[in-house]
Amino acid sequence: MSGNMPADPRRTVERLVGPAGPELGCDECFELQDTYVELELAGAPVADQMPLMSAHLAGCSACRDDHDSLLAFVRTQPAEPA
Repeated sequence: MSGNMPADPRRTVERLVGPAGPELGCDECFELQDTYVELELAGAPVADQMPLMSAHLAGCSACRDDHDSLLAFVRTQPAEPA
């Protein structure tokens, strides 16, 4: 096996050509970021619960940057009392 082969060629192809099914646009992705991050922080299987969002974040660096920034920000906030 070549040292230049990606670990998961299917993921590489998906990132280049996009997902095979319906797609989520950047506007929809932005609207769903709060929900997605809340599920992530709760330990939910977000890839199963929001597969279109997960696929979009995997292929869109702008939305992934927004997501990563929101996730990092929320993690720095003190927990609200129950």
